[in-house]
Amino acid sequence: MSAMMNQNDNNKATLPDIKPQTRVSALRRENYCELQEQFPIEAVSVAVGMSSTFIRKVVGRRDHLTVQDVLTLLDQDSFKETIVPRSRVIDHLVARATMCKLNASAMPPIHEYVLLRGHALDLLRSVPRNSVQCVVTSTPYWGMRIYDESHVANWADGEIAAYGHEQTPEGFVRHTIEVLAALYDVLTEDGSIWWNIMDSFNTRTQIRVSAVEALHAMQGKDHRSWTEQECRRYSAGHSYLKDGEQCMIPGQIAERASRIGYYVKSVITWAKTSTLPEPQESRVSRNLEYVLHLSKVRKPLFQKHVYRELPAKKGGRNNGWETDKLSDVWTLPTSNGGDGHGAQFPVALPGRCIALSSRTGDLVLDPFVGAGNSALAALGLGRRFLGFDVCEEYLDTSERKITKLQASDIDNVSDQNSEPIASKMLL
Repeated sequence: MSAMMNQNDNNKATLPDIKPQTRVSALRRENYCELQEQFPIEAVSVAVGMSSTFIRKVVGRRDHLTVQDVLTLLDQDSFKETIVPRSRVIDHLVARATMCKLNASAMPPIHEYVLLRGHALDLLRSVPRNSVQCVVTSTPYWGMRIYDESHVANWADGEIAAYGHEQTPEGFVRHTIEVLAALYDVLTEDGSIWWNIMDSFNTRTQIRVSAVEALHAMQGKDHRSWTEQECRRYSAGHSYLKDGEQCMIPGQIAERASRIGYYVKSVITWAKTSTLPEPQESRVSRNLEYVLHLSKVRKPLFQKHVYRELPAKKGGRNNGWETDKLSDVWTLPTSNGGDGHGAQFPVALPGRCIALSSRTGDLVLDPFVGAGNSALAALGLGRRFLGFDVCEEYLDTSERKITKLQASDIDNVSDQNSEPIASKMLL
C-alpha cells in the first residue's frame, strides 16, 4: 500500500540574484540582560557547537542553562557557529522553546512508501523519533540550479530564501546544518545519513535549470547577455572570498555536523565517469562530488559485504572501475538529468548507501527526493521509503517511476530511461 500526500504550500519562489554580501552584525549583550529563560543543555549544545561535556566544564554540572551561561559559552575560544551566527544564538534558543510547544500532525503509517509535498523542516516535525534507519539525499547545491517550484523558507538564522539560493555560502551551510539537526532525532541509534554535496565557486555566473542548459552555454548556443539571464550569481561583497575562489562547502558541513553531535564516519569522493567540460584555464576541471557519511554512534550498522554481493546497478562494485576493496573513492556513472529534473544522482549511489546501512523492511528517508531515484533504490532493495519535496511535478515523476517498478517482476525499470536499475524482488 502506498500513499502520496500534498502539504499546502503557497510559498513559491521568485528567485532573486545571488549577491554574496556578508552582513555586518555583532552580539548586543544589553538586549538580553532582562531575560530569565533557561534552555536545555542539548539545545544549547547544537546552537553553540560544543559538546555537553565541554559545556559543563565551562558553566558547571547542570542540565538547564541561563542566558548568562550562554553568553559565557559565546565568549569561549572554541565557539564556532552552527545553525545561527553568534549574534542570534540567544534569539534562536528563545524561538526554539516556543516552537517545541507546537503540536505537529501525525505521520501516516508507512507500509511501503509515502511521498509528501512540503519543506523538509516542516515535515520532519511529524516523523516519529528514532524511526528512520537510513537517510540518503542529494540536496540543492549552493547557487547552481533553478529548481521548479522553489520554496522560500524562513530559516533560524533570519534569512528568507529558497534552499540553495542563500546570499552567501555560509547561509547555505547554516541551513544544511539546520536540516541535519532536525534529522538527528528521527534517526535510529545505529542509523546513517548519506549526504551528497558538491562544492561551488564564488564566481560571477548565470544560474541555470540543468546541466544541458549549461552545456549549451559552453558551446556558445546561449546568446543572451548577462543582464538578460533569469537568475545570476555575483562574486563581490563577501567578507573574504574572492572572485573565482572555491568555497569549501563540503568540509564546512562536515565540521559543523560534528559540532552538533554527529560522528563524521567518512567523507567519500564520488569520482564520476563523465562530467561536463569546464571552460577554465586557471584551474583543473572538477570530476567529483562528495558523500558525507554521518551517524549518531561510533559503530552504526554497516554491512560491508554487500559491496561484493550486489549487482553494480544496485550499488555493488562497479567492475572495471572499482577495486575489490570498498574505499572512500566511489567510481559511479552520472545521471543524464532526465525526467524533468536538472540534477539527480544515479540509482546505484543511493542503492549502495541504503544496502550498507539498513536491513530489509527498514525505513529510508530522502528529504529532497526530486525525481525519485532514491525511492527506486530503497524499494528495489526491499526497504520502506519516505520522500519529501516542495515540487509537485517531481513527486509525480517519483510516483510514476515507483508504479513502473511495482508493476515489474524483473529488472526493467530504467535509470534515466537507459539501463535497468531496480527489481521488486527482495534481496
